[in-house]
Amino acid sequence: MRMNDYQQAALRTAAPRDKHNEVFHLLLGLVGETGEIAEKAKKIVRDRDSDFTRWDTSDLTKELGDALWYLAVLADHFDLSLDDIAAQNIAKLADRQSRGVLGGSGDDR
Repeated sequence: MRMNDYQQAALRTAAPRDKHNEVFHLLLGLVGETGEIAEKAKKIVRDRDSDFTRWDTSDLTKELGDALWYLAVLADHFDLSLDDIAAQNIAKLADRQSRGVLGGSGDDR
């Protein structure tokens, strides 16, 4: 599935853009879903000696999908396409790699 196709499909289940506090709802949803992923990772560290081969990938797929939904709808709220976001991110990373600055910190490295 293409990213923009996913984004359009996700929008079929989204609230209207003009719903009161919708951006806030989407931001909190995205943070909440990524927090759920982090919480499950924490339990692998705590209970399974950091053996990530024991992660339930079916469950992880569902949680990543939930995070992707919020990302897709939030991006659309600002007229951004997932295809464009993905392409720009890959270009940024390729540029950093070519300059040998993948590691480190700062957005403008």
